[in-house]
Amino acid sequence: MDYKKIIPCLSMDNPVDDALFFNDAGADEIAFFDPSCERENIDKNIALIKEITRQVDVPLIACGGVRRLEDVKKLLYAGAVKVCMKTAPLIDIGIVTEAADRFGSERIIVTIDLDSCEDPIGYAKAVKNAGAGELLIISNKNIEGYPELVKRIRKEAALPVIAQDKSADPEKIADMLEETGAETVGLYDIARHDVVEIKQVCREKGIPVNLFESSMEFSEFKTDDKGLVPVIAQHYKTGEVLMLAYMNEEAFKKTIRTGRMTYFSRSRNRLWTKGEESGHFQFVKALTIDCDKDTILAEVSQIGPACHTGSPTCFFTDLVRKEYNRTNPLKVFTEEYDIIADRKKNPKEGSYTNYLFDKGIDKILKKVGEEATEIVIAAKNPDPEELKYELSDFLYHAMVLMVEKGLTWDDVINELSDRRK
Repeated sequence: MDYKKIIPCLSMDNPVDDALFFNDAGADEIAFFDPSCERENIDKNIALIKEITRQVDVPLIACGGVRRLEDVKKLLYAGAVKVCMKTAPLIDIGIVTEAADRFGSERIIVTIDLDSCEDPIGYAKAVKNAGAGELLIISNKNIEGYPELVKRIRKEAALPVIAQDKSADPEKIADMLEETGAETVGLYDIARHDVVEIKQVCREKGIPVNLFESSMEFSEFKTDDKGLVPVIAQHYKTGEVLMLAYMNEEAFKKTIRTGRMTYFSRSRNRLWTKGEESGHFQFVKALTIDCDKDTILAEVSQIGPACHTGSPTCFFTDLVRKEYNRTNPLKVFTEEYDIIADRKKNPKEGSYTNYLFDKGIDKILKKVGEEATEIVIAAKNPDPEELKYELSDFLYHAMVLMVEKGLTWDDVINELSDRRK
């Protein structure tokens, strides 16, 4: 089902924290725009964009500062899913064609500034023909007939449109989406705002938005004699079990409506939203019911510790434990990478890893090349044991190279994931 998107623009005061907030607050995408990039080189923000995209799940749009095709490449390689350009197409519309041919139209947005563009409809058609896949329509003035003009641009250019809003008023945002027909609204120059609240108003007005909906009614669950069902909260990325609590029907419905885990406290005999006092909220990523329909598994994004004691999880007291190999094959690469990264940050005397870092990039590349060659040689040997050792050596040295160049496993995994599309 197609739905309207809400995209907040990050402030430059604290963009990483803003991104983390909106990631959990219901944003469909986030926009990164540094006004100084219109005057300066975008390179100063590449590391910041990488940091943001590594920490959030929602797609990031990089806006502004594009002067040449290389800038588009840098922003996309930093982790942005789309690049929005404003000034460059006005100077040479060919950059839109070059970028669309190289990276795909769906990743190229062109800004139309209604305050300065004399023929916005004509310009919209031109950039559409040049290869743009989406339009961002902005204005710093209260242009009379703005909704109708946006609607005309969208229709004439036959492109999806991002309309600008600076109010963060849910009613006004919903009205704008209705009046303009825009596929997306961009929230600019606003403080942190619960996007779910905006979406609730949109849904009440019949505007399709991306909100949680349960595939089952609470009445279909098997509850205890007090109408409660146990809920196991699990960190959505690490899989760590965080806590156990209970929901009644009201708590379940509020969780679905707000996107924040809400439980029923048996000791206080009332609803409580996790984090309402501590700020340690749990944001819903997924809710699953078990085969007997009597237990819910909640995959959540946990802010701060889950336990009131300050522990990351409520399950930290051992009762019985048998020694066993706790190596998790799904985590071994990230754990090894973290060790290598720590060696670079905190050198250890006699460490081979630090020896490589001290010698520099040429030595690291030499070792990567040598180990790659050893893999080829070992693969010709009928005994797979040798190949196992050489592959391990290669992967270790490849991770040293990744740390040296500032790449993480998330970067590599996301790139591999994109290739499956």
